[in-house]
Amino acid sequence: MSNIPVTLKYSKSHEWARIEGDTVTVGITDHAQHELTDIVFVELPETGRELAAGDACAVVESVKSASDIITPLAGEVTEVNTALADAPEQVNDSPYEDGWFFKLKIAGEPDTRAMLDAAQYAAEIGEA
Repeated sequence: MSNIPVTLKYSKSHEWARIEGDTVTVGITDHAQHELTDIVFVELPETGRELAAGDACAVVESVKSASDIITPLAGEVTEVNTALADAPEQVNDSPYEDGWFFKLKIAGEPDTRAMLDAAQYAAEIGEA
């Protein structure tokens, strides 16, 4: 069974979002990293980039494949996890803590209507 923290929101494309005030931290789920297997490279968006919800903004590569990372919410990229350049395996080892991808500054209340809670995401991946 995948680790699916109840404090996060999830997208059907397997990204997670931790919303803290006007900051959103984004990464990929435990389920996604498990499916990708050994992650060997992560390409992150540039800080200052404005993203619309649904934009492909990063890439994760594993020994199996490469996948686009889709931002679940709109905002400006304020920080990227530069540690992933030298240690992309952190996404496998700690997808919700050390393996986060980028942070967004959002204006106003985040629109999470298209996102899933932990129970909905578990059902989405067949673990409910």
